[in-house]
Amino acid sequence: MADMNKYVNNVLEMVVSRDPEQKEFHNAVREVLTSIIPVLESDPKYYNAKILERLVEPERIVIFRVPWEDDKGELHINRGYRVQANSAIGPYKGGLRFHPTVTLSILKFLAFEQIFKNALTGLPIGGGKGGSDFDPKGKSDKEVMRFCQSFMTELQRHIGLNTDVPAGDIGVGGREIGYLFGQYKRLRNANDAGVLTGKGLTYGGSLVRTEATGYGLLYLVKEMLDDNNIDIKGKTIAVSGSGNVAIYAIQKAQELGAKVVTCSDSNGYIYDPSGIDLALVKDIKEVRRARIQEYITHHPHAEYHEDPFSEWNVKCDIALPCATQNELDLASAAALVKNGVIAVAEGANMPSSLEAIQYFQEHGVLFIQAKAANAGGVAVSALEMCQNSARLEWDFEAVDQKLKNIMTSIYHQAKTNAKKYGVEGDLVAGANITAFLKVADAMIAQGNY
Repeated sequence: MADMNKYVNNVLEMVVSRDPEQKEFHNAVREVLTSIIPVLESDPKYYNAKILERLVEPERIVIFRVPWEDDKGELHINRGYRVQANSAIGPYKGGLRFHPTVTLSILKFLAFEQIFKNALTGLPIGGGKGGSDFDPKGKSDKEVMRFCQSFMTELQRHIGLNTDVPAGDIGVGGREIGYLFGQYKRLRNANDAGVLTGKGLTYGGSLVRTEATGYGLLYLVKEMLDDNNIDIKGKTIAVSGSGNVAIYAIQKAQELGAKVVTCSDSNGYIYDPSGIDLALVKDIKEVRRARIQEYITHHPHAEYHEDPFSEWNVKCDIALPCATQNELDLASAAALVKNGVIAVAEGANMPSSLEAIQYFQEHGVLFIQAKAANAGGVAVSALEMCQNSARLEWDFEAVDQKLKNIMTSIYHQAKTNAKKYGVEGDLVAGANITAFLKVADAMIAQGNY
């Protein structure tokens, strides 16, 4: 049998040489492929079927222009994308991101991650991601509506209930999903509620979807701590971000008896040693859409620091990076370990560098990566699809319990497969192996495509 380390390195070299500028995508591929070597060594069928070469090449990428008019009548042109990465276990599923930093590399990395994240939920959904370099910040509702309608005019050709089901992501919340769905309905003459998730509750949305990623993160963290005989109650938690994921992670952490002392936005971070005032954060970020710096005008005892990523220098027991990719580097990991961190779980997509992850693992920190830890959002999106298909609406408690079951199952599957394949305690490898097995076996069963 071929040397699997050499084989993986050859695939990684192919990925880099094919698209040398796509650094984010390279990192995502490297993190997964290097961790599944024990699986490749255990069974030659994955090598013989060229599963890795097929996984790293999306099934389809759509790139299109998005023209829209601002309120002054001036025409603007943005670029739209949809990366349909893998449909082996179900229709493509993954969010739309509207942000100036959106590039093909970022969307390919997110779509690649989404393949495995979605597989971990145990639900029949494949992986995809999309978006645009459009920035909704500072735009009027009518400008956002015109952009969304133009974006969906092209995207609707490539999505469908059984083909591709987008959702929201950074820059795409309930407002944007509403405009996108309205345009889809208009163009397709069909009320296919399950074609988009994250919808409003009055037109097919699911309870718990707003809270799902943050709640799910804490359900997994609590299960991980409980399994290691650590009580989350009374622990100090540092959270980055102040968007949807961060807000509901803070809320659930506080409900579980922990004290959250930080949150941030792109300008800086708040440190409140008495515990974050979540009602105030919600008012600042969700109601007034203002900057987190305003927090200190209401709580002068709190501190505001202009470097958002320096918040990892605070003393905490648990760190939850929930802001964006590449926010936690090796220096931040060293600072957290020095300050006594015992657990780190990723709420954002790939927020920790590979060097930071390795440092945590070498220093005995409980660590679990984004594709496992933040799978709650897409899990409830899939549950929204189920409700839409059955024309039913489940109550909050029912959806929340399903979410909790999914997240605790993800943890235990990762732990079990890490042990089975000789990397006991490595939850990163365990989660990657769990997801890879499900997707790869489905690909092999369906033949070469």
